[in-house]
Amino acid sequence: MTQAHTPLARRRWLMLAGASAITALVPTLGWSDDDEDEGDAGSSTSAISPAATGLTGRMVVVGGGMAGVTAAKYLRLWGGSGLTITLVEPATTYVSNIMSNLVLNGSRTVTSLGYTHGNLTTKYGVNVVRASVTAIDKANKTLTLSDGSALPYDRLVLAPGVEFEDAYGLTQTDYETRTPHAWRAGPQTQLLRDQLAAMPSNGTFVMTIPKAPYRCPPGPYERACLVADFLKTTKGTGSKVIVLDENFPTDAANPYTAIQAEAHTFTQAFTVTHAGVVDYQPGVTDIAIDPVTKAVSYTDRMGVPHTLNPQVVNPIPPHRATGSSASGWMTQAGLANGASGKWALVNVLSFESTAPGAAGVHVIGDASQCGLPKAGHVANQEAKICADAIVRALSGQQPDPAPVANSACYSPITASTASWLTAVYQYDAVNAKFVVANNGGVTAGAKAVESANISSKNFQQMNTWFNTLMGDSFA
Repeated sequence: MTQAHTPLARRRWLMLAGASAITALVPTLGWSDDDEDEGDAGSSTSAISPAATGLTGRMVVVGGGMAGVTAAKYLRLWGGSGLTITLVEPATTYVSNIMSNLVLNGSRTVTSLGYTHGNLTTKYGVNVVRASVTAIDKANKTLTLSDGSALPYDRLVLAPGVEFEDAYGLTQTDYETRTPHAWRAGPQTQLLRDQLAAMPSNGTFVMTIPKAPYRCPPGPYERACLVADFLKTTKGTGSKVIVLDENFPTDAANPYTAIQAEAHTFTQAFTVTHAGVVDYQPGVTDIAIDPVTKAVSYTDRMGVPHTLNPQVVNPIPPHRATGSSASGWMTQAGLANGASGKWALVNVLSFESTAPGAAGVHVIGDASQCGLPKAGHVANQEAKICADAIVRALSGQQPDPAPVANSACYSPITASTASWLTAVYQYDAVNAKFVVANNGGVTAGAKAVESANISSKNFQQMNTWFNTLMGDSFA
């Protein structure tokens, strides 16, 4: 892996990473492997020798997922040996949300999606603290941790991810034990897999999709496809997957315009590939779920009430930045200053918080409100832009005035076929936000590019993309 230490080299590296999303659909430089069941990325434990840049400072990163791990790694690669870098994360293993829908049809296991933070310590010299944040003192630049300790910082990068709201009459206990959302990969993913496997022939599966923004825009539609494929091949063609989408169509005459990503692909998947199995209902309101009987009531977009009695119900509830509840540590620190108090507003040139008194505090990944989609690949990109900006700041420089990011993902549609979606984002200085680039420049109305076909070749390439991305973050 090439290590870029100067601002110009880093900028060129980031631009190359973005450009390759369009040309190769393997947009992250780094380690790659086609092993579908790889699990923890990389096996090398030899330490790197970072440059002696002359930079010093205490860098603290909160969150051991895609954004946090990438930020810690690249702060070391680009910031050099003089930085003290600490990662705060209570969990010893990160389970990838990407590819986790394949656990539901038995193609993957939860274990195969597990990644540890060992390389951060052994290869990059990052200190890992097994704790969670309970408070931030912005004035004194100190974190209070769940073990009671205080951790000082010069620069703080927050990548805490999301937490899920109580919704539809359900509680967190219901999600964990009876009606799993499985939108954080792990035990709930296995629970939902077990419930699907136990379904009777020609049964009914009901899932909900919250209003955007939510983590991974195409993810719910991908899940509906994989569940439909699994049920019709193992439980009978009379099986039903009913999708209750709280997002409304942009065209009243076309219900599929409510689909939040890959509208062409998922319209084809619902109406052709899984025709007669998937029942897609957008614009629904008043969803209520009985956690014991699993009865689901809702009102359709025409105002007509309905009640369903599925064998399995999978509610994907609304979510918000971790710590952004009324009493949460992010709210108490004044950092949840985005829409409805759920997200953190940032300056997208550096991902530094725009909250008063938050100088030196950066928020990346799903917790930020920055105009980019909430997804693992994007979190990797945001982390690099943030790390580059921090290194520049430590060098007495301004952030890159024209950062580039890219988004790419593959969506399995059946057990052997997939689609893809990709976009390059550039900074729009007029509106101070990222926008989709078209033909190498910022163009109003530009859109992400999706694959023309659902194919087995895409499914094979999906594994290369996934392992490349996870290796870039964790290896």
